[in-house]
This record gives sequence, structure tokens and C-alpha cells, in this order.
Amino acid sequence: MTDFDADVVVGGSGFGGAVTALRLTEAGHRVIVLERGRRLSDADLLRARKDPRAYLWQPAAGMRGFFWQRIFKDVGIIGANGVGGGSIVWAGVLLEPGETFYRDPAWAHLADDWRTELAPHYERAARMLGRVANTHLGPMDEHLRSAARAVGAEHTFGPVPLAIHFGTEGVTEPDPFFGGEGPDRTGCRLCGECLLGCPYGAKNQLTRNYLHLAERYGAEIRAEHDVTAITPLVGGGYEIAVAHPWQRGIDRAPIRAQRVVLAAGVLGTLDLLFRCRDELGTLPRVSRQLGRHVRTNSEALTAVQQPAGQDLSHGPTITTDFHPDADTHVTQNRYVGGWHMRFQIGPIIDGHRPRLRALRTLGAIAAHPLRQLRAMGARRFEQRLTVLTVMQRLDNELAFELRRSPFRPWRRVLRSRSVAGREAPSFLPVANEVTRAYAKASGGTPFNLLGETLGGLSVTAHILGGAAMGADPTEGVVDAHHEVFGHPGLYVADASTIPANLGVNPSLTITAMAERFAAGFPAAPADRVRREPVDAAPAGRTS
Repeated sequence: MTDFDADVVVGGSGFGGAVTALRLTEAGHRVIVLERGRRLSDADLLRARKDPRAYLWQPAAGMRGFFWQRIFKDVGIIGANGVGGGSIVWAGVLLEPGETFYRDPAWAHLADDWRTELAPHYERAARMLGRVANTHLGPMDEHLRSAARAVGAEHTFGPVPLAIHFGTEGVTEPDPFFGGEGPDRTGCRLCGECLLGCPYGAKNQLTRNYLHLAERYGAEIRAEHDVTAITPLVGGGYEIAVAHPWQRGIDRAPIRAQRVVLAAGVLGTLDLLFRCRDELGTLPRVSRQLGRHVRTNSEALTAVQQPAGQDLSHGPTITTDFHPDADTHVTQNRYVGGWHMRFQIGPIIDGHRPRLRALRTLGAIAAHPLRQLRAMGARRFEQRLTVLTVMQRLDNELAFELRRSPFRPWRRVLRSRSVAGREAPSFLPVANEVTRAYAKASGGTPFNLLGETLGGLSVTAHILGGAAMGADPTEGVVDAHHEVFGHPGLYVADASTIPANLGVNPSLTITAMAERFAAGFPAAPADRVRREPVDAAPAGRTS
């Protein structure tokens, strides 16, 4: 009989992994969470504001922070490593998608009514993450209101629901969410630094709710543990090979568990499943649909820089939104700490043909080089910058494959491939229209990102799919209960399972789907101690 180290190993500590860890621990399972990134203290997050080595995640180059940006042929993707996963750099927006998501033919046949089935899980996820309507409106929001008015959509403008403890600004109080089971919390300072991780105790990142409670109730979280292989054991269960993410001299003992839940984010989950299937041969029955049906939320990022002397940084990162048309959603972003954005802005250029748009961008920079240099080198750059995130419900599709690296041909890496006729957009006309309207209203200068105009890339923090749900292995990688086809006891519970476009920030949906997954997970042995699933008191009026 196999001697298991855990009932369940969870690979990753973002939204899907954090929910899974808490709920399965409550249900009596022995749970180990493996996270390749570091456990970040408040001091680490503060240091990241000034030291790129503490902010950026590129361990081979000595940068052991948390923020990363990966560039593929067709898409640029932003994310985070560390205990708490994407919630570290998350702006805290908690939006539910529209009706088209629930009825999308990619998955509508997998349930009688997805809206009805997911509704209680959305409600619990919102409470657990402390969702409240944003209470702060400042000049940046008024400029966005004016932009909405200019495109005939002011009636859709309003505050967004946020996972932030506003409380009394700067005042620390005992846990207001979980009856004293959670950590002390401090009222939001309105510093605009949400995307850098919140060291002040205000943002409801996962280390202050799901992960905190999971550890309190017995789950073990092991940081700096990079899962490199998953191997089925004779008689059932899996052996998980683990390495240190940057120190080769440190040996990590393999871990044996009855079940494994992958929640490493789209890129982490796809990379591991591809390697186990195609290189190591340990998971040979993973569906050939792996890596397909990847989506970007049909997203475009633009920017507006205000004249010298203006400061729009006071407030949470994202505070308001509007819908310029039935398929498009726009939010504004403060980007305090986003110093790297100064190297990514360029002239605003229209055009659906990427090569022509790139040539026109180069021509505009060549015609006004000093204008470009002044914009990139502007003093108090972050305080003067507004980034607009424009997302659409209109569908797109990419595929990821494990192929030879063009730079290191001895190694295979994830590479993107566009799907003809369904390409992820790098130009959204409505995004430039809204950006120009915002700039006119605020007196600022509009910009596109050079990755979109010069590189023809769709840039996103909201990558979805690749291990999507399906009815069988010809349609998806996991079934409606998140179990990997062909490998019983192996599950996926992150954004890679989502088979349809959301059109809004995905964190609430990932959390709700993980709540649903955990609620249907196989029971722990009968002799285990169980807890009633923790729930949070409503933090205020939700929207």
C-alpha cells in the first residue's frame, strides 16, 4: 500500500489553488500547496517599489520578485509568481460576466443552466473576497465619465465592485470578515499601488482570506517549490517531482498524493501538462486539445499622459468603468509603481493591418523623436498616467504548443499560434476612440502601447483556456468536474479550464468556478475531522 504524503497536492496558490486548498482542508483532506514563487512579506512588497530585483520575476537573472511579462509571437501576457499568485498584482476588481458567457456554445451543453448553477458560488466568492462598491471618485474618474459622455455611454458609467477593505483610512482593526479568524486589516490609504501588491493590509489578496484560513485550518503551503513532473503510481495516486526554482543545489524530495489539482495559471498548467505528455511521457493520455481554445478577453491597453503638475494617482488602481457599446467594457487604471510603462508607450495609431500600423508608428516617432523622448522621460510619470483597459465579449482564439525555442533550439518551450479568422486583436477601434475622448476631456496626450502597434501583439493580464472543459477528450482537456480526461484523480482548477470569453476581469469567475469544483470534490476518509465551510459576512453593499 502506497504511503501518501498528502491526500491532495495543489500546484499553485492563485485564485483556483487558494479556494481548493481551503475548501478541501475544511472537508478533512490533508492538503499540501506547492508554489514556485516566494512567500512575500509586507517588507518585500515595499522594497519592490524601488528595487526591480525585488519586483520582477526572472530568477535566472537574479530577479526574484513576483511580476512577470512574457512575450509570445501573438500575445504579451502579464502575471505574478508568489504565494497568492495573481492576486498579488490584481487590482481587486470583482465583476460577473454577461449572459453570453453562460450560454456560449463552447460549454452550454455541459450543464442545464450555468448561470443558475454558478450563482451561489459567485455569491460566496464575492463575500469571501470582501466585495464592496468602490467609494472613491477622483479627477481620473471624472475624466472617464467625460469620455463616456463623449461616446454616448455616460448612462453606463459607474463605480466598480472591489475587493478592498476601505474601513477608516490608515486605521488597523481586528479582522472584519471572518469573525476574528482572519488577519487584522487596515483601511485603504488610496495610494494607487494595488498592482504592486498591498503591504498595508487593505487589498483582499488571497493571503488575507482563502490562503490565510487554509493554513490556519491545517493546509501546508510550501513556497519556492516548482513542480517539474507528475507521474501516476501503480495502484492509484501520483508522485510529484519538485525542484527549487533557481537554486540547483537544493534537492526537493518527491511528494506522493492520492490526488493532484493543478492551479498554476494558464501558462504554468499548460507547460507542465505538455512536458508530462510530450517530453516525459508520464501523462500520455492528456487530450490533444491541450493548448487549444486560448483566449485573451479581446483586450487592448491604451494610455493617456497628463500635463506636468497634475496628479491622478489618489485612489485604488481601478475605480470606475463604462460600456461604450454592448460588447465592450472599459476601466481606468492608476499605475503607481508601473515604471516600466514609460518604455512601452508610443503614438496613438489606427489600423487593422499590423505591418502597416507598425510602419506608421515608426514614421510618427521618426517625425517627432523629441516628443517621444519627452513622454517616456516625463517627471512624475506614474502620477500623470492613466491606463485604459478595453475588453470585449467578442470571441478570439489562440493556440499554444510545445515547440523548439528559436533562441535555444535544444529546448522546447511554449509558443503561440494564431487561429486563422479568429486572431486575438491588437487593434480595437473603440479603444482608440475612447482614449482620444479621455485625452480631450482631461487635456492629456493619448498613447498606444508599442507592443500592440510595433509588435502586433494583443497584451493581456486575463489569459483564459488551453485546458478547457469539454464533454469528452475530442472536445476538451477536463470534464465538467475539472478532472483530466484519461487520468483519474488529476484535476485542473484555474483559468485554463474556462472555455468561453468573459469580457470582464476574470478573478471572480475563477474563484466561483473553483468553489463549485471544491464543493463536488470526492470526500475525505470517514474518520477525518471536518469543519463547516467558512463564509464571510457581507462587507457592505455589493454591486
